[in-house]
Amino acid sequence: MTGSNATPVEKNGNGKRRFSLPTGRYRLSALFFNFYLLTMGSFVAVAIVADFVITTALRDISDDYTKRFMQGTVAMIEEDLFRHRRSEWTTRITTLAERFEYKIAIAERDTIRLPPVQATRLDAGDLAIGADGEMVYHRLKTTAQVLVIGPLSPDADPDNRRFFTLEMRIRVLTWGLISLFLAIAVWLWVRPVWRDLEALRQTARAFGEGDFGARAPAARNTSFELLSETLNGMAERVQLLIATQKELSSAISHELRTPIARLRFALEMAADTDEQAERERLWKMMEADLDELDNLIDSSLTYARFEREHPELSLSETAFAPWLEEQIDNLRILGGKLTLQLDTSALPADLHVALDRRAMPFAVRNLLRNAMKYAASHIAVSAELAEGRVRIHVDDDGIGIPEEERENVFTAFTRLDRSRDRTTGGYGLGLAIARLVLELHGGTATAHESPLGGARFTLEWPQTPAV
Repeated sequence: MTGSNATPVEKNGNGKRRFSLPTGRYRLSALFFNFYLLTMGSFVAVAIVADFVITTALRDISDDYTKRFMQGTVAMIEEDLFRHRRSEWTTRITTLAERFEYKIAIAERDTIRLPPVQATRLDAGDLAIGADGEMVYHRLKTTAQVLVIGPLSPDADPDNRRFFTLEMRIRVLTWGLISLFLAIAVWLWVRPVWRDLEALRQTARAFGEGDFGARAPAARNTSFELLSETLNGMAERVQLLIATQKELSSAISHELRTPIARLRFALEMAADTDEQAERERLWKMMEADLDELDNLIDSSLTYARFEREHPELSLSETAFAPWLEEQIDNLRILGGKLTLQLDTSALPADLHVALDRRAMPFAVRNLLRNAMKYAASHIAVSAELAEGRVRIHVDDDGIGIPEEERENVFTAFTRLDRSRDRTTGGYGLGLAIARLVLELHGGTATAHESPLGGARFTLEWPQTPAV
């Protein structure tokens, strides 16, 4: 599809498509005239409709007033005419016309064309008013002649009519003043709107060209404050996502180098040895490295899903104690010789909590696996309900976490120096995933000192999620 608003598409030297943004500017004059014409057209349409309704409503009142006003004059003229012979009426009408500011004449009934209602009144001997409200008709008793008076307004008289009547001059002046004041009002409203639109356009253009630090200035018009804030919020979110993506990509690339290097080294060693025992040892090393790569990819994808997509939770009421016991039992085998203890005695009987049965296990499992890496011999898991919030504590008797580092451990790919070896493993993603899951539940994950001497990790979220 082609058109003036289409986005130009160019091709670079490699033949790939590249989109270029339009360079045009909003023109204040075009915006002003378009809005002005729209406003003025709407106003004129409303005025015409209102004028028609009001004129129609006042016509009967005006006709009634004209009849009352002219009734005495018509009676006087009719009485004067019947004092004379009919052959003298033409001369007498001419004489009487000199006394009035409007014309007086006699016409035959069959030459008079009136609306049906007024024609009926005329034939009944009543005063009839012309469609324009300027002519008065009265049938002279039982004769076929009609007394015609008017036009009553001097401006309606063809002999005295000017090119611009008084009514027309008043209308022109009125509409001229209305148009002027409306133009001033539209200009005063459109100018700050145009400034805000242009500022938003420039910001969006800069952002689209790769300047992710671009932000819209404060809107002058209150109508655009929310739009400006929304655009800036979106820009900050996109900038954060891009930074997170770059950080995640860089960290994953760094983490991939070690197992890949070990795989290459093991392959070279396996090619140079003929000993079966050595080949089996190298084979196990390669299997372990492949498992490490698989775990890294799985953890990275899980983290990316929770970080960027913010998946919609499917909360369900769950019997909490049995659910937590099931999560612990599923991981006992990974603890080896470690003692893994669960205490739910502080929980109310038959406690049900709202949680996502697919997402929450990620948080619990990652905390337990982290504790298994650093615990010396004992891991204690406990749960409680306090102030309407559910808490799960995971304690270990390991070396603990320095206070200044307890918040950093929840950052992706952040690991303490003492953990960077193959015995503890990990990529610094487990705790980050746990916090993301809890944030989706309206809670958080924190680290503290454990009563066992090591580290305590706590998962905390509302028992009933906010609607």
